[in-house]
Amino acid sequence: MSTSVVGITLDNIDELPKRCRRCVFWELAPHMAEQATEYGNTELEKEAWLSSVLLDWGSCGKIVYVDRIPAGYALYAPPAAVPRSEAFPTGPVSHDAVLLTALAVLPERSGGGIGRMLVQAVARDLTRRGVKAIEAFGDAAPPPDAHCVIPADFLRSVGFKTVRAHQRWPRLRLELRSELSWKEDVEAALERLLTEITIPAQGTVRAPALEAPVRP
Repeated sequence: MSTSVVGITLDNIDELPKRCRRCVFWELAPHMAEQATEYGNTELEKEAWLSSVLLDWGSCGKIVYVDRIPAGYALYAPPAAVPRSEAFPTGPVSHDAVLLTALAVLPERSGGGIGRMLVQAVARDLTRRGVKAIEAFGDAAPPPDAHCVIPADFLRSVGFKTVRAHQRWPRLRLELRSELSWKEDVEAALERLLTEITIPAQGTVRAPALEAPVRP
C-alpha cells in the first residue's frame, strides 16, 4: 500500500468528497453561504475561495492518497480568510495562529492513522512558513450531530489543547516548533555534551550518550 500527501490546488479540488466540494460553511459569511446554497453556485464559490487564498497566502489544504485514491483531506487558512470563524462564541482565533477549518477521512479508511498524518502534514507546512500555532474550533457533540466542524476529541488525541472551553464549540491550539527553535535545541544539547565530558586518569575521553532532539 502506497501513501502520499499533496497540496490542494485548482487542478485537484474536484477530488474532494462531493459534500466538501460543495460546502462553503467556512469560506463564506453565514448569510452569503445561504445565498450561494439557494442559487446553487457553492462549487464556484469554493473554487473562488481556494484560488484567492492560494494567490494571496499560499498552500491551504492537503489530500492524502492511498494507492492513488483520495482517502482524506484537510483545509486551513489565516483567520481573516475564514468569515465563519467570527460567528463562533469561542473566537477570535489568536493573531499568531492559522485556523484548521476542516479535516476528514473517508469512512472506509478511518482508524488507519490518516487523520494524524494530515495534521502532521499541515504542521510541517506551516512550520516551514514560520507559523507559531494551529488553532481549530472543535465540535463536542456526538459524531451523528457533528457537521462541518472537526470533532474536539480527535483534535485532543493528536495534541491540541483547549485554550477556550465551551460546552459545544471549544477552541483548541497546537503549538508549532519553529526551525530556529529546533536548531537552538540542537546547539544547547551539544553545549551540554561538551561541558559534561570528563577525562579519566587513564587519559580516555568518555561522553554521556546524547539522544538527538526529534524534529517535529
